[in-house]
Amino acid sequence: MVEDYIMQMRPFFGQEEKSAVCNYMDQDGFITEFKNTEYFEKLICEYTKSKFCVVVNNGTVALTLAAIALGVKAGDEVIVPNYTMIATPNSVALFGAKPIFVDVEKSTLCIDFKLLKKQITSKTKAIILVSPNGRFPTYQVDELKNLCKEKKILLIEDAAQSLGSFYPDGKHIGTIGDAGCFSFSAPKIISTGQGGAIVTNDKSIYLKLKKLKDFGRVGGGHDVHDSIGFNFKFTELQACIGIEQIKKLASRVIRKKEIFKLYEKNLSTIKEVHIFRHDLRYTTPWFIDCIVEDREKLIEFLHKRNIGTRVMYPPINSQKIYYSEKEYPISELIGKKGLWLPSYIQLTDEEINLVSNEIRNFYK
Repeated sequence: MVEDYIMQMRPFFGQEEKSAVCNYMDQDGFITEFKNTEYFEKLICEYTKSKFCVVVNNGTVALTLAAIALGVKAGDEVIVPNYTMIATPNSVALFGAKPIFVDVEKSTLCIDFKLLKKQITSKTKAIILVSPNGRFPTYQVDELKNLCKEKKILLIEDAAQSLGSFYPDGKHIGTIGDAGCFSFSAPKIISTGQGGAIVTNDKSIYLKLKKLKDFGRVGGGHDVHDSIGFNFKFTELQACIGIEQIKKLASRVIRKKEIFKLYEKNLSTIKEVHIFRHDLRYTTPWFIDCIVEDREKLIEFLHKRNIGTRVMYPPINSQKIYYSEKEYPISELIGKKGLWLPSYIQLTDEEINLVSNEIRNFYK
């Protein structure tokens, strides 16, 4: 049995983040977003090679504001994958748009292109391309871009799990659509506790986003509003943490890939466990995701041995608020057998070997 409980995930903040926050507090700052936030946005632009970035209070809001800024309205249909975190459909349902669900590819869990095309109607305003665990689809994303251009449909990327992952052409995931969204919640490769970012190369969209997150103000410090807006601002404390976190991103990308390779090596001979593949030239695995047999018994077995796991997202159509009896075979399979293994940055090789051995023992 493992002596200390191995969590499925845990954030990683060090002395650098603590010092940055304490140093800022010694400056008698106003805490709300200002120069540190602008610098954090600049770092995200540089890493993703985007022209513009707007940070907001969480990833769900990032998707919502991206859709509103692009012109999605109440009553419009937005196509989303049936396998995703529920924030994806919720982000557009928030203002009255209607999510339309499509099943995903078995190998990547990205939205199925052939099925997607069949769901396009005259009401389709946007498609949200989710890159689960940093993966890109088996089809060329240019096919999707061309379809959107032909049909005059907006393309939004939900890249919440994909910071540090790229398309084969070298473009960062999240940068090929009209707007792309990232999350900095606790489990992500870098975290500000809560937080999100929208990147775009369109200045007009950028300016709309800046207004939308700040009450629709004409300019900072003025209570003059010429458009609708809300309060979805960031804070300087989050930015201080984010700046230190992004400095560590390159090393975390390396470690995440090492963790995946060791799990893959250890579990490759267990026929009851299928780890989703990654092309590590481009993809940085966020979590170690897999399909397992006897999932509930395995979870209980590992928990008794001080090892945490987490069930992967259930199909969206199985959730009460979006319930439908329509069949989605792949997302239903993930709902029954999908499991995330311990995946956090601080995991040692020894701990990964211990987890792998316990999984092997279970299936023996």
